[in-house]
Amino acid sequence: MGAAQESVGLMMLQWGLHPWAIYAVVGLGLAYMSFRRGRPLAVRWLLEPLIGRERVEGWMGHTIDTVAIVGTLFGVATSFGFGVSQILGGLEFLGWAERSTWLIIGLIGGITAVAVWSVVSGVHKGLKWLSNINMSVAALMALIVFVLGPTIFLLKAIPQNLGQYLSLLPQTALHVGPFSTDGWEGAWTIAYWGWWTSWAPFVGMFIARISRGRTIREFVLGVLLAPTAASLVWFTIFGDAAILFQRESGSLATDDGEGGLTLNSDTALFQFFESMPGALTTVLSVVAMCVVILFFVTSSDSGSLVIDMLASGGSTETPVTTRVYWAVLEGVAAAALLVVGGDVALTALQTLSISTAAPFSIILVLACVSLLRAFRHEVASMPHYMQVMPSGTHEEPELAEGGPQPATRGRRRTVREELGSVSSTLAGFEPDSTPHTNGDGPVVSYRPLSSSEVRIDERTGQTEVERVDDPLAGEVFDTPEFTSSQEYLDQGGSAPSPQADEAQESEPAARGASG
Repeated sequence: MGAAQESVGLMMLQWGLHPWAIYAVVGLGLAYMSFRRGRPLAVRWLLEPLIGRERVEGWMGHTIDTVAIVGTLFGVATSFGFGVSQILGGLEFLGWAERSTWLIIGLIGGITAVAVWSVVSGVHKGLKWLSNINMSVAALMALIVFVLGPTIFLLKAIPQNLGQYLSLLPQTALHVGPFSTDGWEGAWTIAYWGWWTSWAPFVGMFIARISRGRTIREFVLGVLLAPTAASLVWFTIFGDAAILFQRESGSLATDDGEGGLTLNSDTALFQFFESMPGALTTVLSVVAMCVVILFFVTSSDSGSLVIDMLASGGSTETPVTTRVYWAVLEGVAAAALLVVGGDVALTALQTLSISTAAPFSIILVLACVSLLRAFRHEVASMPHYMQVMPSGTHEEPELAEGGPQPATRGRRRTVREELGSVSSTLAGFEPDSTPHTNGDGPVVSYRPLSSSEVRIDERTGQTEVERVDDPLAGEVFDTPEFTSSQEYLDQGGSAPSPQADEAQESEPAARGASG
C-alpha cells in the first residue's frame, strides 16, 4: 500500500520541475539571445556573454552545436523506435498483426512520410495542425478514462500525489543512492534526467520559438508549472488507475520469480484498457496507437527543423531538402536499429544519446553563468519610475461655513500634516530626464542602487557608481533575427512595419509549401 501511494509522487521526480527546468534554461537562453539581442537561434550563442563572439563562431561553438545535433538526432531516432515497438505491441495484443521485418519497415516508412509532409508544409501548417490534433485526441482519451474509470478514486489521488511529490521532493532531489546496490537511481532518475538533457536543445528551441513577447517571469512560470501540472494529472489518471486495476485483477503485471513483478511495457497500456466497459478496449487501443503515431510524427518533424537550424548555424530559413534529409535519416536509423538489433540495439543507442548529456550538462551550467552576466547588465540598465505629485494634490477639502467640523481625535492625518515643512526638489535632474507627464505630475526614471554599488571617496566626498558593462554590446549581424530584435532598435535601427512582420513570418511556410 505504501509503495502504491508513493509511486506517482516518486515518478514526478523524473517528470516534474527538475526536467522542465532543464528545458527552461535552454529555452530562456535561446529566446533572450535571439529575440532581444538578435543572435542566431543556435545553442552556441548561449555562451557568448561568457566566452565572446569570436570563440562562439570558432571551434568551441561548432563543438557545442555538434553535441546538440547528435543528442537530438539519436534521441528522436531512439524514441521513434520505442514508439514503433509499442504500436507493434498494440497490433499484436488486438490480434491484428504479428511482428515482422516488413511491418516494422512499413510503420516507420508511413510515419516518416507523414513527418516529411509536415516538415515540408511548414511550422504554421502541418506541424501546427498535427500538434493540435494530437493534443486534442490525447486529452479526449484521458478524459474518457477519467470519466468511465474510477473517477472518485482519481479525484482523491490527484491532491494525494501532489502532496506526495512536494513532501518527497527535498529528499529525493538530492538522493543518489551511495549505499544502493539495486541500480534504481541509475536506471530511473539519472537515466531519465540524462534523457531529458539530451532532448534539451530540441525542446528548448521549440519552446523559445513559441514564447516571443513573454517576460522572463512569465516564461519560467509557464515552462515549469504548466507541464508539471499536466504531467501530474496525466500520470495520475493512467498510473493510479492502472495500479488499482493491477491490485484488483492482478493481470497487468506477473510474478518474475524473484519476489517482484514484471510487465511488458509495449502492451501494458492495451492490457489496462481491458478495464474499460464494452467495446471501448478496442476503441481506446486504436486511439492510443494513433496518439503514439502523432506524437512521433510531431517529434520527428520538429526535431528535423531544430537539427537543420543547428546545422546551418542558427538560421531559421533552411532549405526544404535538408529538412527532408534529417526527417528521413531519423526514420532510417530507427528502422535499421529495430530490424537488425531490436530493443537491444535501441537501448544501446539510447545509452549513447544519454551519454551526450554529460558534456551538455557542463554546457548548461556555463549557460547559466553566461545568462546571469547578461541579465546583470539588463537589471542595472533597466530604469524604475516615480511620479512627482504637485504640492496641492493633498490639500484638505473646503468645509461649508457653519457646517460640522472634522474630528481631530482618531482622524487619519493628511500628507501635509505628516510631512510638515519637509520639501523635496528635482534639482540636479536634466530636463530630458522627466519626459513623461500627465495631469498629475511628471514621471521621473531612476535607478535604485545598493550600498555595494556606490563608492564614496573619503577625502573628497565624491560619489562613484559601479558600472556594469554589457557583454553583448556593439555586435551587428546580417540576419533576419537581428533586424527584428530589440538590440537592433537599441542601436538606432527602425522598427519594421506590421506588414513586414507578417510577410517575414509567412515566408518560410510559403517557401516550404512551394518546395
